[in-house]
Amino acid sequence: MSSETRTPLEISRALDAIVARKSAESIPGMILLGMLAGIYIGFGAVAATTLGAYSGLPEGVSKLLSASVFCVGLILVIIPGSELFTGNILMATGLVSGKVRFARVTRNWIFVYFGNFCGALLLVAAVYFSGLMHEEASASATGENAIRIARAKIALPFTHAFIRGILCNMLVCLAVILAIAARSVSGKILGIYFPVMTFVLCGFEHSIANMYFLPAGLLAEGSFAADFFAMFRNLIPVTLGNIVGGLLVILLHPARTKQLTGVFARRERM
Repeated sequence: MSSETRTPLEISRALDAIVARKSAESIPGMILLGMLAGIYIGFGAVAATTLGAYSGLPEGVSKLLSASVFCVGLILVIIPGSELFTGNILMATGLVSGKVRFARVTRNWIFVYFGNFCGALLLVAAVYFSGLMHEEASASATGENAIRIARAKIALPFTHAFIRGILCNMLVCLAVILAIAARSVSGKILGIYFPVMTFVLCGFEHSIANMYFLPAGLLAEGSFAADFFAMFRNLIPVTLGNIVGGLLVILLHPARTKQLTGVFARRERM
């Protein structure tokens, strides 16, 4: 009988296989799968925005419930399968092991990030034109909450957004690793839930989620065109922080640190 979880060595091998497959993906494939992931993460953001708009709940309970429903985004990314920029920072394991070239990794990051942005914008447009943020009386609170979220994120100082991005993607990458470790669907969902719930509850910053939160709030406010570039005050530092956070998980993990040390030792002997 096989164990319900993979061993650290099995996780490492599974991750290497995933990295090899992702690095070989075609550009149209990366963009299309990236769009799906942008939509999936956006679904979690829609749910969190909607739930957070309801009054009458204690703030802590509202935040916990919003954080919990947001988890559906990464669950949909991991289990049906798609390409998410923040999770794909783990492709740097291929650089550590020397199995994947730097150009292949950065190529994936660039086109997946672009696909994530396009997918998130498509979902923003769909939600807006569905009337769920402004046309129905029950939707006005959701629209107001979307505006509050977007304005708070844009107002973050660069350093705060950057550090929150680091903390966020440490947890996202750990969620991906826990999902890889689990063999069952229920195990994968549990592995994803707790790290993702934690980052949302704590107020950390996720670049792909913000690709929904920011334009949704600006569109609800009627300032999307005028303030389009204001979104990048948040997206740039958060994206950089997400990259650093993912790299920290890789480089500080004992098995990978040992592997990295071995790579450098071999290079010195050459």
